[in-house]
Amino acid sequence: MAAVVSIENLSKTYDGGVKALDSVDLEIEQGEIFALLGPNGAGKTTLISAVCGIVVPTGGTVTVAGHDIIREYKKTRGAIGLVPQEISTDMFETVMATVRFSRGLFGKPKNDAYLEELLKDLSLWDKKDAQIRELSGGMKRRVMIAKALSHEPDILFLDEPTAGVDVELRRGMWRLVRRLNDKGTTIILTTHYIEEAEEMADRVGVIQGGRIVIVDRTDAIMRQLGKRQLSLTLAEKLDAVPAALCGWDLELADEGHQLVYTFDANDEDTGIPRLLRAMDEAGIGFTDLDTSKSSLEEIFVDLVHRENGTQAQGEGA
Repeated sequence: MAAVVSIENLSKTYDGGVKALDSVDLEIEQGEIFALLGPNGAGKTTLISAVCGIVVPTGGTVTVAGHDIIREYKKTRGAIGLVPQEISTDMFETVMATVRFSRGLFGKPKNDAYLEELLKDLSLWDKKDAQIRELSGGMKRRVMIAKALSHEPDILFLDEPTAGVDVELRRGMWRLVRRLNDKGTTIILTTHYIEEAEEMADRVGVIQGGRIVIVDRTDAIMRQLGKRQLSLTLAEKLDAVPAALCGWDLELADEGHQLVYTFDANDEDTGIPRLLRAMDEAGIGFTDLDTSKSSLEEIFVDLVHRENGTQAQGEGA
């Protein structure tokens, strides 16, 4: 599928020498939901701001729908809707007046029929005459999305869209994003919530220290990097892992009542049959077993630790 956003060798160094982006290469496919993961200060917001024309890059190029964000700013900005982390709008304006004004800022002709459809899609139509200050936190975030979509962009950037909202509102936002995507809108979101990326995204990118660590389909990352665990409920409690089982990655859990084996599910030889034979030979019985796979959160933490280790080696070299 064609790339709707193409980022090449993008860098940004702020005054004072802080390098927020370091030679970032990334392509976003048309019609996908792409999640950008990373800890605070990793460069997520700077990357989005650069693509949206809010931050001027130090180097590199970005094209949106084939147009350069610097030379063709109006065309690229018109193709993008941005929902920032902070709720920033006139709290005394009504919902309808707010989205009308946002549409006008992009030079779009008046189209109340479109705005009505938009507000209905966002479950805001019955609040069209309410002032923003009268709305709940979740409704205010929906208004920010309505503002971002008021000029009919093809691409929607969501910077931490569910930060600070409760679980119920978060899942409601997920359903909303899926509906927008079903209508053809390309969605790029940044998030701290690993389950948000795992639940929603077609692809995931991890950014750390201003550099993209990995980009792949969510399920592919799980397959390539995910570990599995075999949990054995022991017939008798153990105080330590027996020396006879030292050849496996084992640890005790549940105060010695469980033996947990971590292995790579992609390996041809997982070691499980040999482990079970060794346990039998050592007289260690079990009453139940269960397997589980790594979550995306565990994979993310592992990737960040790897990257930090690589940087530390480079600095020490």
